[in-house]
Amino acid sequence: MNAPELRSPIVGNRVELNIFTTLTCNLKCSYCSIAVGDVVGSQGKAEYSLDTLDAFVATHLADKEIYVTFYGGEPTLNIPFIVGLMERHPTWRYQLQTNGTLLHRLPDAVLAKLSNVLVSVDGAEHTTDHYRGRGVYRKVTSNIEKVRPKLGGKLTARVTWGHEDISFEELDSLLPTFDYVYWQFAQAEGFYDAENMRRKKAALTQLIDKFFATDGLYPFIPLMGTVRNKVLPSRAREACSGHTQCRSSTHILNILPDGRIFPCPDLTHLPELQSGDLNANWLKASPLQPAPEMPCEGCEALSFCRRNCMKNLYVGYVLDDAPYREQVVEPICELVKFMGAEIDRRDPHAWYAQATLPVRREISDCEIYEYVEVMP
Repeated sequence: MNAPELRSPIVGNRVELNIFTTLTCNLKCSYCSIAVGDVVGSQGKAEYSLDTLDAFVATHLADKEIYVTFYGGEPTLNIPFIVGLMERHPTWRYQLQTNGTLLHRLPDAVLAKLSNVLVSVDGAEHTTDHYRGRGVYRKVTSNIEKVRPKLGGKLTARVTWGHEDISFEELDSLLPTFDYVYWQFAQAEGFYDAENMRRKKAALTQLIDKFFATDGLYPFIPLMGTVRNKVLPSRAREACSGHTQCRSSTHILNILPDGRIFPCPDLTHLPELQSGDLNANWLKASPLQPAPEMPCEGCEALSFCRRNCMKNLYVGYVLDDAPYREQVVEPICELVKFMGAEIDRRDPHAWYAQATLPVRREISDCEIYEYVEVMP
């Protein structure tokens, strides 16, 4: 009798290695989710060798398409590691998530092979400098101008939408600088009082209006992704093989500098969620999975949201953190539902039917969907 085939801990045919090149950062953003549990600064540069990484890949990921996101801390504080990995594995896909302050230091060969660069900003100049320090926004945009001609892939603004003063005009103003804009609602308390919610909904309405009025593509990833999931609902299931849309349930491995692996970059301070270790060469399925405590099954947004943030659901409902659930998770869910309802009011199916083929291809298959959470 043949031995039973071992089931891979990775769901699907691809895997994202979210590699923390370092946990050191050169900024101190006031809302940083990685700072929870004193994670930022707790480890320096990657301690394991590339040979150790290769042995892990050969054991657990040999049949998977591999793409890498360089993460931190600030990943560009460890450029030799980035260069070494890209030279060793030239056929893998690569993305960089960075605060942008050191982009100009990256070698041309690295820039040419990056499929996407996610640059963290908080809006335009005033808001970004409010959270990150005076002069940061201008430094980042100056660096973008320097590297854009050398960049092989796309440039995406990764906005943390927190401050109540962030307006439609501020978000819209990012497009001349970036190819795409992605936002995630701030996962921290203090951003969702009644006035803040009113302003966020007003800005969402204007963004959605412009999306459907634009002749061509208005490249805001959460709007594109929501339209895709409503018009082509199978796409939201295919990417994660019918599991949650949040990659932490299926195929993202967050590798800390010490080699420990976790399913979510924001929950690496919880040892009970460790799902692997490079040095010990073991891997198990992600423990971040739908649970009975999560209220998603009866939610009107499930068909397009697909439990997009398992971190929020886990902290709010499984860990039963009532303040976080009431002041962060529930308001964000309300905003996602609002966004879905506003898109429905503009008949996305009719819009998609009239869209040009290039626009339809972007809506259905945009590569940036693979690098972000899609829903905000």
